[in-house]
Amino acid sequence: MNEHIVLSNLTRGLAVLLGCLSIAVSPMRALGQSLPTEAQSGCNNQQPTDSDQQIPPAIAKELDAMKERIAQLEAELRQHQAAEQPITAIHTAQATVSMAPLAPAVTLAPAEGVTLLPASTQPTKKQPAEPFAFADYTWLNGNPRTKEPAFDSNFFTPEIRADVDYIVDFNYPSDDTIGGSSEVFRSSEVHVTQLGVGGDFHYDHVRARLMTQFGLYSQTTPRNDASPARGQWNLADAYRYVSEAYGGYHFHKLHGINVDAGIFMSYIGLFSYYNFDNWAYQPSYVSSNTPWFFNGVRVQIFPTEHLKIEPWFINGWQSYGRFNNRPGIGAQILWRPNGRWSILGNQYALGEDALAVPGRVRYHTDDSIEYKYHDNPSKFLDKAAFSLTGDMGCEHGGGVSCAGNSVHVLAGQRVIWPKQDFLGFMLYNRLWFHKDLYGFTLGGGKINNPGRYLVLLPPINGATATSGTPYFTENPGDPYKAWDGSATFDYMPSQYITFRWEFEHRAASVPYFSGKNGITPPGGNTGSPGSLVSGFTPDLRRDENRLNLAILVKF
Repeated sequence: MNEHIVLSNLTRGLAVLLGCLSIAVSPMRALGQSLPTEAQSGCNNQQPTDSDQQIPPAIAKELDAMKERIAQLEAELRQHQAAEQPITAIHTAQATVSMAPLAPAVTLAPAEGVTLLPASTQPTKKQPAEPFAFADYTWLNGNPRTKEPAFDSNFFTPEIRADVDYIVDFNYPSDDTIGGSSEVFRSSEVHVTQLGVGGDFHYDHVRARLMTQFGLYSQTTPRNDASPARGQWNLADAYRYVSEAYGGYHFHKLHGINVDAGIFMSYIGLFSYYNFDNWAYQPSYVSSNTPWFFNGVRVQIFPTEHLKIEPWFINGWQSYGRFNNRPGIGAQILWRPNGRWSILGNQYALGEDALAVPGRVRYHTDDSIEYKYHDNPSKFLDKAAFSLTGDMGCEHGGGVSCAGNSVHVLAGQRVIWPKQDFLGFMLYNRLWFHKDLYGFTLGGGKINNPGRYLVLLPPINGATATSGTPYFTENPGDPYKAWDGSATFDYMPSQYITFRWEFEHRAASVPYFSGKNGITPPGGNTGSPGSLVSGFTPDLRRDENRLNLAILVKF
């Protein structure tokens, strides 16, 4: 009901009531003539008596107040009629006024105390928009494409992931062992790469997340972290079956501020740790050789719905603990101006991330753009997008130099500190067909990493990041260049599952990939991990071709 109707009803009711009271307390015609006609007709059955010749002062005062209130309500009615502004009103207002009890003395609240608008119509503060909620970003590389969870509640949103693959390495290594990848590990066997069970907890601005990692990831991810070798307590075992685990708080400021501590996926390299989220199964070296997780504290600040600024304070470069006595710092900046663009920058600095080499400081920048250049659901080719990522980094101190070979005098002798840096890129183009039922991706990239400080160590004779191996050294100045390309076809009958076929070609400037005779000594690993074995030489090749068949599930 419109507000002017409510005011009209209130005015009419008060006029009727005033007329009734006036006739009841005084026969004076002058007062009756000054009332509205509807007030007189509403009380035409009231007759004055001889005892009602005088108006008590209290009643006269109340009548004057009522007349003033009627005039005020009529003015407000005219104002609202002119503005024609609708409001929400109670439909029984007229009946409520007309049924007011008649009494010799009537008490009305002062005009300024009368509330005509119900509480529900009072102006409310506009809530800030949710970050990045203005568009559908499920097309992004590194983002899950599920549009809604299979189950949700006010307290917990569960998440279940399964990644099962079958890899054919056309070098056919005799020990079925694949090296040089953080996603692919065994050939000619069906394996569970990752099984994750967990989800997000959220209540009263408090938040937490837990995701397990059962399967090969629970062995291979800790194996690539050398930090557990420093100090006591086995950090690799403590975190082995956890991919994400953090708790934090959401502050309702700006467009949201989150403060979290634990292990989280503020990764460098664009691709997600979870293969379901990616356009390809095997990412290029820029992504495969840079961190998937950090262990520390992050603050996610959303100044607008288009921008995220995320500082990090972390133990080290994809590590459970510190490698030396200094932690690392970093930041992520994500800007999405509209539904077609996503611009991402990750920066890392000051960490001393070479085990037992204090003073060797690392810097890294990782920057990506993603652009959706076609989107027409009515066409067979309904969507198309590309991603481009570029990385640069270096280390200085502890025997190496960022800018190039440098000469230092140590103990009276001239020593050359070789250049130790990282330079790489990767480019992917993704096509979607028939309402996103099919997907096809072409991509690849290249890196140059003298010193090999980010190159994944082949697991020769059980070698780990801690042990190293003389069969593939990582000394300052050791050369390493590599490139790759891949073609990926996806069948996606549901938002919760992907059937993936992928062909990959990878190559390096030095022998690096498993050959036909494998990288395991006869009879199995011998001696300490990564050590020399008499009479054994690993079969390493400069290139490899692989076929990847995978089933990826996410609820």
